[in-house]
Amino acid sequence: MSTNTSLSKLLPIFHIILISTLIPQAHSQSPSDECKSETTDSCNDKAGAVPLKIIAITSILVTSMIGVCLPLITRSIPALHPDRDLFVIVKCFAGGIILATGFMHVLPDSFDMLSSNCLNEKPWHKFPFTGFVAMLSAIVTLMVDSMATSIYSRSKAGVNPDSGGVAAIEGDQEMAVADGGHGHFHSHHHQVKGGSESQLTRYRVVAMVLELGIVVHSVVIGLSLGASNNTCTIKGLVAALCFHQMFEGMGLGGCILQAEYKFLKKAIMVFFFSTTTPLGIALGMALSKMYKENSPRALITVGLLNASSAGLLIYMALVDLLSADFMGPKLQGSIKLQIKSCMAVLLGAGGMSLLAKWA
Repeated sequence: MSTNTSLSKLLPIFHIILISTLIPQAHSQSPSDECKSETTDSCNDKAGAVPLKIIAITSILVTSMIGVCLPLITRSIPALHPDRDLFVIVKCFAGGIILATGFMHVLPDSFDMLSSNCLNEKPWHKFPFTGFVAMLSAIVTLMVDSMATSIYSRSKAGVNPDSGGVAAIEGDQEMAVADGGHGHFHSHHHQVKGGSESQLTRYRVVAMVLELGIVVHSVVIGLSLGASNNTCTIKGLVAALCFHQMFEGMGLGGCILQAEYKFLKKAIMVFFFSTTTPLGIALGMALSKMYKENSPRALITVGLLNASSAGLLIYMALVDLLSADFMGPKLQGSIKLQIKSCMAVLLGAGGMSLLAKWA
């Protein structure tokens, strides 16, 4: 009897020891199991996800085209002309959206992927690769922005900018001596024309670099959606991406409008922006058997692409969109317009930050 009572007292202690030894093993095995196997929850339905992905391709394509074409179509409306205050406010709203896209959507995704338990401790958990790659991307964007502007200006001018400007001014001064008042008018006209061409060059470089960053980001998010079979997340993600693409397209469309491209170039830029996310979804569907979201190769590739895209978008939003407008003569000449533009930036950034809850 005493033996039975002593054993009954020892059994709970034995159970505690057994559980305490098994739990660490379960925790140590769960990350590897999670990385190797597909999710088995009720939302994981490959057959049910296909119709949702087809709906996503159609709806995102339509909303992207509406967003990017809206500024181009509304040019005929006097209130939305690029010289009016309302256009500047709408552009600041779109700049806030692009800024929030970089900070609230792309950058956190990259942090999550590159700090995943599915990646090796060294080097991915020992060094902040997301911040490093985003910083390098912003620096490279600055270099490309500067060099592209310089090359574009030289090709347009057809002369060396270091000597061409001096020669033009000397020529105008000679005309001023010969013709009096007519020469003065010609010199003034030449300087105004040169200034407008320089500004137009900046608009064109900004539009091209911004489209590059948005296209990279759009392909990545499309690939992730196309490879996913989680019907619960796809439904909310489609709605969020439609709003996201529409407002991001408005920002890009405003830059294309200011760049004053010919119809063919406008059509090409609209086409690439509108089709990259649907193309990414179709590519993700085609690679869904090979592509696994939690595999180390997918996490590293998509994580690094997101980090580089985030650096590019943040630089473009702050430097080429918002800073260029806020430090420009139009906003500097009106405190009331500055306040309205600040409210537009906060509204755009806040709205896109709210969408981070679903996408």
